[in-house]
This record gives sequence, C-alpha cells and structure tokens, in this order.
Amino acid sequence: MKKDIKTRLDIEQLIKRFIERVKADELLAPVFDHIHMNWEKNLPVMFDFWENTLFYTGAYTGNPMQAHKNIHNSFPLEEKHFQRWVYIFNSTVDEFFEGEKALLAKQRAISISSAIRRNLFSPASGPEKINFNN
Repeated sequence: MKKDIKTRLDIEQLIKRFIERVKADELLAPVFDHIHMNWEKNLPVMFDFWENTLFYTGAYTGNPMQAHKNIHNSFPLEEKHFQRWVYIFNSTVDEFFEGEKALLAKQRAISISSAIRRNLFSPASGPEKINFNN
C-alpha cells in the first residue's frame, strides 16, 4: 500500500525518481543536457523547494522564475516541455504516494508549471511570484 508524503526523505525519494525519468525522457533530457545541469548541486535545492512547497519549512530561498528564464534563454522551452514535466512529475508521485500531500504535490506542480509558462510566454504581464501558501 502506498503512503502519503510525510518527510524530507519521502521528498528526496520522489525527486530522485522524477529526475531519473526526466534524464531518460526524449523530450526533456536534451534541455538539461544543453544547459549542463549539475545534478549534484541542484538536487538539494530541489529537495528544499519541494519541502517548502509541501511543508512550508522556509528551507528554499531561490528564485524558480529566474532559473527557468535562464534555461529558456539558453534552450527555448515550449508548451510541450511543461506538459511533459507535469505528466512525469505527477505520474512519479502516483508511483510512490497517495494521500493529501501527494495530491497537493500534484496540484502544486500544475500551478507552478502554469505560473512559469505565463511568465515566460507572456512577459508583458510582469513577473509572477510563486506563492507557497495557497
């Protein structure tokens, strides 16, 4: 039986498996190959981001909008990249977890993806911040 996401170790398991799937994905892997992603450096940041997103720990202080703008400037992202990212993330959640936090993680993935897309593809609307409190 699956359990809910309850700890940082759960988040680490989720994100590590998600990244394995992204690195093997024919659409997303070239993005990260192109920007020479340093996974060792970025994985702890991703753990902090998702821990803060689900548990409001305050552990993450980065700027995901700027990070994605930097990627987009080097490797132009398209709608299909975001759709695949959400699909892989949500199916990875479903692979391991179920429950309130698992559902919240999937909802947040959709919200975050939408906010980043709006920011990249409609910059005239101004920068949008990701709010961890709703």
